[in-house]
Amino acid sequence: MTPVLLLAAEKESAQVTDWAARIGWVVGLALFVALVYWLMREGWKWRGTLQADLPELPTTPDETGPERLAMSGRYHGSTTAGQWLDRIVAHGLGTRSRAELTLTDAGLDVVRPGASDFFVPAAQLREARLDKGIAGKVLTEGGLLVVTWEHGDKLIDSGFRSDHAAEHNEWVEAINSMIETNSREGAER
Repeated sequence: MTPVLLLAAEKESAQVTDWAARIGWVVGLALFVALVYWLMREGWKWRGTLQADLPELPTTPDETGPERLAMSGRYHGSTTAGQWLDRIVAHGLGTRSRAELTLTDAGLDVVRPGASDFFVPAAQLREARLDKGIAGKVLTEGGLLVVTWEHGDKLIDSGFRSDHAAEHNEWVEAINSMIETNSREGAER
């Protein structure tokens, strides 16, 4: 036989895909993803259990007074003040959502469709500032309105982003002015 025929005779056809091994890998990967998801969910629930000492969130009073400012945008979450990665998940504060903010003489009303609404009384507001990140959400410098408020014995930072970022400066000025006015009135008493 010629060498070319010998080489041709020795070659075999390509091996057929081993479907059992492939299905095993896919099932194994799906189980791994499910395990990771379950662990993340358990971690979220554990964090909520650790923060169970946080009092119930205030609800909007019947009479809030005239509206100073209104804004629609996104609520990006709440953290322990000054610790932008320490997310607070108790009472639904960890859930990102759309938000409608209204600032009145009584305080800051946060209405979140599909999530828990909350109200921050004016006496509990501590500061408003522009920042670039909160709870794992990082934006451009000054792209996030962060409101610091006191709830129970804890200071909380809540991050909001307006649909119109140009409104952020007006909100910072209005909230900080309101805080200064309230602290002056409290000092005079």
